[in-house]
Amino acid sequence: MTTKSPIIIIGGGLAGCEAAWQLSKRNIQVILYEMRPIAFSPAHKSPYLAELVCSNSLRSNAIENAVGLLKEEMRLLNSLIMGAADATAVPAGKALAVNRTDFSRYIEEKLLACKNLEIIREEISEIPRDQTLIIATGPLTSNALARSISLLTGGDYLYFYDAISPIIYGDSIDREVVFSASRYVVEDEGDYLNCPLEQDEYERFWKALTEAEEVPLKPFEESRFFGGCLPIEVMAGSGIHTLAFGPMKPVGLTNPKTDKQPYAVVQLRQEDKDGILFNMVGFQTKLTWPEQRRIFRMIPGLENAEFARYGSIHRNTFINAPVLLKKTLQLKTHDNIFFAGQITGVEGYVESAAMGLAAGFSVVPYLTGEEMTPFPEETALGSLIRYITRPDHRHFQPMNVNFGLFPPLTGKIPKRDRGHYYAQRSLKALKNWKLPTSESDQAALDKA
Repeated sequence: MTTKSPIIIIGGGLAGCEAAWQLSKRNIQVILYEMRPIAFSPAHKSPYLAELVCSNSLRSNAIENAVGLLKEEMRLLNSLIMGAADATAVPAGKALAVNRTDFSRYIEEKLLACKNLEIIREEISEIPRDQTLIIATGPLTSNALARSISLLTGGDYLYFYDAISPIIYGDSIDREVVFSASRYVVEDEGDYLNCPLEQDEYERFWKALTEAEEVPLKPFEESRFFGGCLPIEVMAGSGIHTLAFGPMKPVGLTNPKTDKQPYAVVQLRQEDKDGILFNMVGFQTKLTWPEQRRIFRMIPGLENAEFARYGSIHRNTFINAPVLLKKTLQLKTHDNIFFAGQITGVEGYVESAAMGLAAGFSVVPYLTGEEMTPFPEETALGSLIRYITRPDHRHFQPMNVNFGLFPPLTGKIPKRDRGHYYAQRSLKALKNWKLPTSESDQAALDKA
């Protein structure tokens, strides 16, 4: 396929590079804009494309793990990022970790060798709305471009800070301890699960919170919290009674098991219609992951809690994707503009690259006038896209891939075997998917 006007991609991170690769391999003319080394974000240090700014780990490589399965799907779809990771891997046990410099160099060399791809080192501050483009500028989008995105999408739909509460798998909650109830009757809101604490349990929990280890701020992050998203440990630090009169207040809640109001409660809000995932309401936190696991398991009913996502608060630019995006990652108001990467509301290196791959695939049928066949929801790719574009999302927050986002498995399957069944179902669905791509892509899937 050839196009008269090149596709514009703004951002040379993981998502932008992956989208550029997917389009270039299909003979589509692409111009990739990257502001480095002309200008750097506060986190970037290298002039190379696809710089890994934090960890060098891409997490688990086992397909029985959701992120490992996502990697395998991307490999089957000829992902540049996965090719680079596999080629530059360093020993890391069951995880996939890479040599940072070699990883970025590999990607840059591959893209520079593409005949129909031009890389321009220039900062884009205004969105060219009349061209087909992919915005893949990541969580540290420049201030000027963020203003342009805000004008394009509406200021209320662009966010600059994450305040994320932990999410727990529903089947790890002790239903003999928690009770279902809501303080207030809100239409379509439904009941919460409530974890009741007596005074001594609350005081032990409060003490653990105030003594816990926190994640240190990165140099480019400010210790600047807003009233509606204070970390739970910051609130606890202002006094022993603060939480009991704040996010853990028991007002309006009677435990039917005791016919009494608890001293305090932790509320869990259902995140999906199947009750697979539950959000710890008001528990945004800067605690380290081991501390979150240890301390939050002190809460009655959560002694054996398994976490689909840990809480965090960090600088992040992302859009309200459920309101703004189609399943093709196109803006609902501008079919010619696609978003990719972490700015869509996914978390993690692999997830960001996966959204670059998805955006690249979506541009192809847009150019030909064909209808895009969505990624199957049984796949990791499809489940992520379903999460960030689900129109009934009431409390949208960025998310890593996890099996709680997938359609539930049928039948009773032991917990230890579920990853295997999710993986087999996913790879079968991907193999049968109608690809808007070349015969070589289909051949790779046929071997899966």
